[in-house]
Amino acid sequence: MELSILTLIYLISSVTFIVGLKMLSNPAKARNGNLIAAAGMTLAIFGTIFLYKDEDGNTLHNYGWIFSGILIGAVIGTLSAQKVKMTAMPEMVSLFNGMGGACAALISVVEFDHLTEAFKNSSLNEFNAGHLLTIYAGALIGSVSFAGSMIAWGKLNGKIKDYSFNGQHIFNLVLLAVVIGLIIYLLFGFNQSTYKLFYLIPLLSLLYGVLFVLPIGGADMPVVISLLNSFTGVAAACGGFLYDNKVMLTGGILVGAAGTLLTILMCKAMNRSLKNVLIGNFGGSAVTAIQSKTGGSYKEISVSDAAVAMAYARKVMIVPGYGLAVAQAQHACHELENMLEEKGVEVKYAIHPVAGRMPGHMNVLLAEADVSYDKLLEMEQANDEFKTTDVVLILGANDVVNPAAKTDQSSPIYGMPILEVEDAKMVIVNKRSMKPGYAGIENELFFQPKTSMLFGDAKNALQQLIGEMKTV
Repeated sequence: MELSILTLIYLISSVTFIVGLKMLSNPAKARNGNLIAAAGMTLAIFGTIFLYKDEDGNTLHNYGWIFSGILIGAVIGTLSAQKVKMTAMPEMVSLFNGMGGACAALISVVEFDHLTEAFKNSSLNEFNAGHLLTIYAGALIGSVSFAGSMIAWGKLNGKIKDYSFNGQHIFNLVLLAVVIGLIIYLLFGFNQSTYKLFYLIPLLSLLYGVLFVLPIGGADMPVVISLLNSFTGVAAACGGFLYDNKVMLTGGILVGAAGTLLTILMCKAMNRSLKNVLIGNFGGSAVTAIQSKTGGSYKEISVSDAAVAMAYARKVMIVPGYGLAVAQAQHACHELENMLEEKGVEVKYAIHPVAGRMPGHMNVLLAEADVSYDKLLEMEQANDEFKTTDVVLILGANDVVNPAAKTDQSSPIYGMPILEVEDAKMVIVNKRSMKPGYAGIENELFFQPKTSMLFGDAKNALQQLIGEMKTV
């Protein structure tokens, strides 16, 4: 009877994962979707703790360790989530994702130890090839996810710089081939004299994970984060196979599939193949800034002139970028939006899929400031409306509005879909300086006649605009 109850709990939890994931596709329902999925996970955890029995009818007994781990993890997670700044949210996503990969790898190591102990005690005469393969795959994928996520975390917070050496990609491929070859060898040649070679799999996989992410440039980090997220999901699914745990398997498959689809969508949004992302070093140290091919000059605009232009506009489109997140200016941006609407101006936001440092970064940022979801336009919708827009205000975005993606075949971002802000009547760009964006190339938009530069920190610039707007 208890097993039936646990099976029912797993079924309910699996359904909450699917429903929660579906609700995440709608910004207005995303928060509730997250809570529903979290409730399902909580139910599955406590159902496992109190109702699980193994084949011999034994229940879990080490409750002290289990609840100590839950308590410590809950405290650390809660405090981290409350203290993290929106600019550091991508780092937190990478860190938490890495922890999931580490757990999956450790599960494989522990299960392998159990297997070898049974083998040594002669209580196991033959091995299930599928069981062994699942252990090896979990160790490989989980270790790569952990090491890669930790490097991504360090690169996003500025502690680790892009690094590559001549022939690194070839070395990486050889290293991966060695790990796969070792897995194949152990799959068919597992015995008393070879089993210790298993521990090379997670060790070499950790090295591969580090070298795999190190050369990838900052502009590709949204793709890398979603790819590593899918790795963690697949590794967790391997744990579900090992334990014959349906809810763990379902959750892992959902995360793996969602991460894979998101990776494909991110690559499509940048008009690049996944192979090109992993090998091309787009936005890495190997890319150097190019000089303006127009030979023109940019013009500045004063805060008062910018305020007047927006106050008397019919429609204003705001394009948020990482500079907005760095300055923690989302609340000031929302205040400016409200002020413009009080003057009868229509205000909308144009969101590029890869703006920021992780998928959906700008959506989360603006949601924190209570910006209405209805005003957030995806790239295709925004591009249709730029032609009827009077003023576009770009806040810290760079590469996602660079016309070189459409006009310059020699540009590393050529072919990448962009926000076509140049179709608007007037473009105001807020940046700290004229330095190139994360892709390392100069933006031709800044030298166009309809573009004006408003230099300074995004939060300070918006606060000054709000002050000037009160006098218009």
